[in-house]
Amino acid sequence: MNAETCLKKLQYIGVLAFATVDGQGYPQVRNISAIHYEPDSLYFFTAKGKAFCRELIKSRHVQILGYTKYKEMIRLSADAEPVREEEQQKWTDIIFEEQPYLYNIYPDDTRLMGGMVFRISEGEIEYFNLGVNPIFREKYAMGGRKSLFRGYYGITDKCTGCGKCVVSCPQHCIEKGKPAVINSIHCLSCGICFDICPVKAIERLD
Repeated sequence: MNAETCLKKLQYIGVLAFATVDGQGYPQVRNISAIHYEPDSLYFFTAKGKAFCRELIKSRHVQILGYTKYKEMIRLSADAEPVREEEQQKWTDIIFEEQPYLYNIYPDDTRLMGGMVFRISEGEIEYFNLGVNPIFREKYAMGGRKSLFRGYYGITDKCTGCGKCVVSCPQHCIEKGKPAVINSIHCLSCGICFDICPVKAIERLD
C-alpha cells in the first residue's frame, strides 16, 4: 500500500466527502464527484459562488474521506490550491468529459464563468482497514508533505510490566515487556490501554 494506491481506491469509490471549516468554526461536509485523478494529485471542480469555494480560498485546508465496500477508510488531509487561471479551462474540460452529468448543471460556457478547479498535490493519507484481522492502519506522505503521527504510539519507562494493557487490547497489538511495545500498524486507537494503565505509562499524541 502507498499514496498512489490510495488515490486509485478513492477514484473507484467515486463520490467523496470533502470537509472544511466555516467562518464560525463549524465543520462543513459536502459530497463531491467532480474529480479528476492523476497518479500524484487530484483535481476537483466546484462553483465559485459556493461557501465551499470561499472557505478553500480563505484557508486552503480540506479533508477528504472515502469508504470502500471492503471496510477500508481512506482519509486525505491537505491544502487545495486553485489551478492557475490559464489552466482552468483545460482541467474543467477534462473533469466535464469524465463526468458528463456536469453539462446538465453548467451548459455551454457557464462552467467557465461559474466554476473553479482546485488541485491537491501534497498531503497526508491515512489508510485504515477494518475488514482484516488484526486491523491495519498506516499513513503515507503525498508529495512533499511530512506524515504526522496521531494516536497511542509508545509506552514509557514508567511501565511496570503488569500486562494489563496486553490482555485488554482488542487487537492484541501490544507486546508484553518492560516497557511493553505497541504495534501501531494494528492499533485501533480505542484508548483502552491508555485508560487502564495504572501508572499512566501510555503516550498519546493528538
